Amino acid sequence: MPQFTVNPKRVDPYKKFKFRVKWDGKVIPGISRVGSLRRTTDVVEYREGSDPSVSHRSPGRSTYAPIVLERGVTHDTAFEDWANQVWRLGGGAGHEVALAGFRKDVRLEILNEAGQLVLAFAVHRCWPSVYQPLPDLDAAASMTLLESLTLEHEGWERDLEVVEPVEPA
Repeated sequence: MPQFTVNPKRVDPYKKFKFRVKWDGKVIPGISRVGSLRRTTDVVEYREGSDPSVSHRSPGRSTYAPIVLERGVTHDTAFEDWANQVWRLGGGAGHEVALAGFRKDVRLEILNEAGQLVLAFAVHRCWPSVYQPLPDLDAAASMTLLESLTLEHEGWERDLEVVEPVEPA
């Protein structure tokens, strides 16, 4: 069976440099790096008393690793605005946390080389646990300023409605 059913002559897997991130229905500009999606399921071991030399294993609780987003520092405030919903210093009593809206669903979209949507993942009930508006500053370095946002979440799933598109000739 070919790896690509709609485009059977394609042999190369998708590249990791064409993607976009959305929340609140908008593409968030400038994101240059998205940490990996990772789920870990604990292993529960047990053994029967009548057979002490054999351990049985079964799946236990699953956890999802945080996702780190990075982008160059600009005047877009999407990262900062969301981080301020979780905690705003000096917000005053009852205004430090936006309890009603600090969680968001995030959508990760993977594009092929032609810019067509080929895969998408929905990441559920995200909230920023770490916001870094600036990296270490270094006068001897010639690097881009990067801000980062670490998202905690309650799981992700692939959007099965996104199917392989017919690629342009």
